[in-house]
Amino acid sequence: MKIHEYQAKAILAKYGVPVPRGEVAYTVDEAEAAAKKIGGSVVVKAQIHAGGRGKGGGVKVAKDAADAVEIAKKILGMQLITHQTGPEGRLVQRLLIEETLPIERELYLGIVLDRGTGKPVFMASAAGGMDIEQVAAETPHLILKETLIPGIGLQPFQGRNLAFGMGVPAASVNAAVAAMTALAKANDKIDASLAEINPFILTKDGKVFALDAKIILDDNALYRHKDLLELRDLNEEDPLEVEASRFSLNYIKLDGNIACMVNGAGLAMATMDIVKYAGGSPANFLDVGGGANAEQIKNAFRILLSDASVKAVLINIFGGILRCDVLATGVVNAAQELGIKVPIVVRMEGTNVEKGREILTGSGFNFTVADGMKDAAEKVVRLAQ
Repeated sequence: MKIHEYQAKAILAKYGVPVPRGEVAYTVDEAEAAAKKIGGSVVVKAQIHAGGRGKGGGVKVAKDAADAVEIAKKILGMQLITHQTGPEGRLVQRLLIEETLPIERELYLGIVLDRGTGKPVFMASAAGGMDIEQVAAETPHLILKETLIPGIGLQPFQGRNLAFGMGVPAASVNAAVAAMTALAKANDKIDASLAEINPFILTKDGKVFALDAKIILDDNALYRHKDLLELRDLNEEDPLEVEASRFSLNYIKLDGNIACMVNGAGLAMATMDIVKYAGGSPANFLDVGGGANAEQIKNAFRILLSDASVKAVLINIFGGILRCDVLATGVVNAAQELGIKVPIVVRMEGTNVEKGREILTGSGFNFTVADGMKDAAEKVVRLAQ
């Protein structure tokens, strides 16, 4: 689950990471009040779940409260387009009004799970302010890493290794290590899958601050954090993905025109790959799960067909816990209730596969039953065209 920058900073501050003074604003009047309260020059920052806001015109420096009002009028309600939003952009509905700081240097700090070691890894780089992916691709030697022991966090010697490795001046090392230790503690306590500060700045007077922050929470651990669940902003999520989550369906919208309904994440990835290989373009990732029932199948169909770009549907199911006859019954019921107009290709294998095929062929609907994944992909691509 993604959260906004101002929410991430509030969490980090709770654990001792220094952050600039700032307040969230939902209206121009609130932005003006926040700017007056902070005083002097402020930064007006659009709050959306995407990076690259500055390049898209969503981050501006105001010299005073009056200037902040004019900037807020332009940013609030704008459709902010960045390299992470896609061409449709995101509607800006809230702002962060924050004090400006005398920046001396910009650094990078981040914690992610290293799936190779099964442990969190703390990354730091002197190339702050840049996308870490770009740094990794162009100057990988600038990324320093320290593996964290779960439950113990960043050790002092590790913090010093990172601080000196980034070229932090000796006078600021203790402050930097304290901030890094606090970041590691926050990451552990809130079950984050990503905790990132970019940039982590050194000021001209030797202080350190998290000038920007990004936190992604592990959905699987949210049952332990009811308070953090309240930070979810549904306006920042795709409506179809939100709807799918209500029925325990794993759905991600994509740009293509072939809807895919699959049970199992690995099979779903393979299905999207073979559709691309056959010359098509997947419209979504949809994993109905191994134990889906007929009602979930119907809701999955409804969500798939809510995407106006869908021209054909590919159902690729391996019948285990979800038997093929249960799937076929759900598909037929969905076709009857939803009035499905687009062609549907079904590939089934596993438990009760013959019974499932009988249900489909005897339904009166023009389902295309495929013989294997390759055949299914070729047929659905042809029908979508």
